[in-house]
Amino acid sequence: MTAAATLPAVERRAFTEVRTAGRRVEGYAATFGTEAKLGTFVETIEPGAFRSALAGDVLALLDHDAGKVLGRTRSGTLRLSEDTRGLAFSLDLPDTQAGADVLALAARGDLGGMSFGFTVPKGGERWAGNRRSLSAVGLREVSVVSAWPAYPDTEIALRALQTGAEAARRRRVLVMAEAARWA
Repeated sequence: MTAAATLPAVERRAFTEVRTAGRRVEGYAATFGTEAKLGTFVETIEPGAFRSALAGDVLALLDHDAGKVLGRTRSGTLRLSEDTRGLAFSLDLPDTQAGADVLALAARGDLGGMSFGFTVPKGGERWAGNRRSLSAVGLREVSVVSAWPAYPDTEIALRALQTGAEAARRRRVLVMAEAARWA
């Protein structure tokens, strides 16, 4: 067995709250207590789940693509913190094509949201039937996503949140798309 075969699989979850100001993007990459319907199970994240991961070097990517690095905690261009709502982030976008794409899509309201890639350490999850609760995660990266986040409870905006029937419609579309990926 190789070392790669023993590594835990990286999971990805997404949210859709992003605000921009200049070349800075900020919002929440994850929210606590929000239910994500992921195919055959429902998942929630508990407060404190990211606490130990915040000390590590976490990347900011576009669409989970390691070839499109937007920032990282080690360089200070990505700042992460936990508050009572969830995993907050602030990202200084680079003057690259990926950075320009994120700004343009955010301004138009076209982004799908935020996502994060993680592993679950031993003892970091609890199952009750088809419900999974995450109490600890090994955070690897946060991503700006173009399409469908798994957690549809927040919205993408340029200093204003999308509301009303359009937000509800978008949430339904995102939930259905994520369910289809897991079916």
